[in-house]
Amino acid sequence: MSKLFRCVLAMIAVYLWPVILLSGCNAPKSHLTKFNQYIESGNVEQAQLFAEEKIHEKGNPRGEDLLWTLQLGSIRRFQNNFDQSSQHFDSSEDMMTHFDGENSGLGHTVGSVAVNDNVVPYTGQVYDGVMVNTYKALNFMATGQPDLARVEFNRALDRQRRAKENFNKEIQQLRDQKSQDQNSAMAQQTMNNPEFQNRIQTEYSSIGEFAVYPDFVNPLATYAAGIFFTIEKDYPKAIDLLKESAGMLPQNIYVVDDFTRLEKHMRDGGSIEPTVWVIYENGLGPIKTETRIDLPLFIATDNVRYFGIALPKLAFRPSAAPFLDIQAASQTHRTQLLVNMDSVIKTEFDKDFQGILTRAIISATTKAIAQYSLEKNQNSSTAAVIAAIYSFATTAADVRTWTMLPKNFQVARFPMPADAQFIIQGPGIGPFSFNIPDCNHAVVYVKMINHVIKPNIEIMTFN
Repeated sequence: MSKLFRCVLAMIAVYLWPVILLSGCNAPKSHLTKFNQYIESGNVEQAQLFAEEKIHEKGNPRGEDLLWTLQLGSIRRFQNNFDQSSQHFDSSEDMMTHFDGENSGLGHTVGSVAVNDNVVPYTGQVYDGVMVNTYKALNFMATGQPDLARVEFNRALDRQRRAKENFNKEIQQLRDQKSQDQNSAMAQQTMNNPEFQNRIQTEYSSIGEFAVYPDFVNPLATYAAGIFFTIEKDYPKAIDLLKESAGMLPQNIYVVDDFTRLEKHMRDGGSIEPTVWVIYENGLGPIKTETRIDLPLFIATDNVRYFGIALPKLAFRPSAAPFLDIQAASQTHRTQLLVNMDSVIKTEFDKDFQGILTRAIISATTKAIAQYSLEKNQNSSTAAVIAAIYSFATTAADVRTWTMLPKNFQVARFPMPADAQFIIQGPGIGPFSFNIPDCNHAVVYVKMINHVIKPNIEIMTFN
């Protein structure tokens, strides 16, 4: 390293480095890390306060407002504060609607290219919207508001119906963007480079392996809606939803049994026997981590001092307990998998990955061209070094994701016991004994985050 270059670096460290760090540091990453630490250590109240501090009070949503509002909705639901949970989820849905209608695609693209994806507001994933409406429906079931629950289930199902069409539009927009971008040809050279392709395949070897559900369909929303409409005696709607659920989950004996029993009832008449459903929300879903990849240069020159990208990767967290056993009327009913949220989230991540990768390549290419031009055409080593450090500092992956979602949902069902008593236990949980208030049907909802935090168990009753 030359003496001049060392002097330039020293100048940058003193005068410019704080500015570059301010523009390039990954604050969302550090904030989520802190929040997750609070949750995983059992400090739910501190996590709640931390999330509240991250939301702007006035004006249109920006930054991570949506993300932290989603986190708060989950926390309040875990605390059985269903009204506040629904309020947070209402705000989340309003923000999603705002972002859907915001005509800022070009501005977002420019920001992503000039800096990174973190400068674009968190606008939510498809599964975010589906889960918001599903959680709101469950909140309204818990508070005895079936008319509102019906609305939310219908919204969740409609989101799933529209999701595939919207995703296809996004893919076409990405293709149009690539064809129009002045740097796309040089970026494509990097994309096609065998060395780069090998590195991507090594880092992301599991792309596609979790795609086990139909596009953007969350079996929880479909099945929970089927239960709700069964309880509400809207059997024609319930049978369609339970048939779809059984088709997705042919190995789940409870889901299949729900469908066959309702089908028999609609064919032969009679009454639906009083039933208890147990929904188990298990553990915590994946977080996103950052991986950096140094790219093969499309310009074979020393005039580009840094050329790299940062990409998000999913990191999966452990379950709280692999299953629950429910003892009722001298029988044991073990929960079975309803939906693997790891798979739901990874399916959507895999579909989004090509767009994430393309934006990262174009951003790195744009920054490299700036370095090259300053060094070669402007004959300004100092400016080129500054551009290189800016490129390095602003190379950051977007790791924002709703981290309060669970690892999976499980379900069990059984006839209402004559004595209205049941016991819940499992590896590291219970036993807990309960009496079911007098009712025709009941939904027992168990949320277990980990072994540090006491599980939350609620009983919803219906006549």
